[in-house]
Amino acid sequence: MSFDFNRMLKREFNVGKKDEQIRLGVGVAMLVLAWMLDSVLFIVVGLLLIVTSTLRWCPAYSGLGKSTVESGDEPPTDSK
Repeated sequence: MSFDFNRMLKREFNVGKKDEQIRLGVGVAMLVLAWMLDSVLFIVVGLLLIVTSTLRWCPAYSGLGKSTVESGDEPPTDSK
């Protein structure tokens, strides 16, 4: 499996609902641990997980051509 940098830059919906919930939970837990342990690494990793969960897009997944989206998942809609 090779990493494609051009594909990584293409923003596509590739984080499924289960993956989103796991990322959000682990991200919040990392921020709590960072607060308790004064760890900058935990802050960075926690924020990264929360951001990728919220956007439902992971640049590493895009670069590797991976997706955790299942048939029942729907992309977020823009409500204007």
